[in-house]
Amino acid sequence: MAGRTRIINDPSYLVPLLRTFGSRTHKKVFDLLLTDWMTEEELDAAVGSETHNSLINLKKAGLLESKWRIPEEGRDPVKEFRTSYTDVQVNFHCTFEDLSDIIMLAFKPYEEVKDTIENLQKLVAEGNTSMSKLTRELNMNSSHICSIARRSDTISVMGQRLKLITKDEEL
Repeated sequence: MAGRTRIINDPSYLVPLLRTFGSRTHKKVFDLLLTDWMTEEELDAAVGSETHNSLINLKKAGLLESKWRIPEEGRDPVKEFRTSYTDVQVNFHCTFEDLSDIIMLAFKPYEEVKDTIENLQKLVAEGNTSMSKLTRELNMNSSHICSIARRSDTISVMGQRLKLITKDEEL
C-alpha cells in the first residue's frame, strides 16, 4: 500500500487514536489491515476475538476504508476493510488542561464517562446538533464536546454539528 498521511489538526481526534493504540486487539486489527484487505470474519479468525468494536474504533479514528468483495457465484457480497493511512502528521494547538482532559477521557473506563456520553446522545437525539448550542447547553468547550462524541460509538462529529450514527452507517 502506498503511504498516505493522516493529518490531524483537532486534538479531539486523539481520543479514538489513543483508544485504538491502547488496546492490543485494536492494534492487532490495525496491523493486519495495513497489509491487506480483510473481512470481519477473516479478522475474527486471525485475531481470535470479536473485532467489530475494533473496526468501529478505526472508522471513528478516520483510519478505515471499505469496499465490497465480489463474491463467488451463489454467495452474497461481503464488506472488506483496510487501513487508510500509513503515516500521521499532528499539528494542533491547545492548552495542557484541554490535552489532559482529552487523554483522561480516552483512557477512563466507560462507566466513568457513560453519563456524560448518554447526556450528549440525548441532546443530539432531541435535535440539539449545533456545536455552538451544545457548548452553551453543556457549559463545555467544543474540543471537550468533540472528544466525548469521538469516545461514543453512536455519535459522529460532522464539522460544527453532531449526529447520531445509525446501524446502517456503523461500518
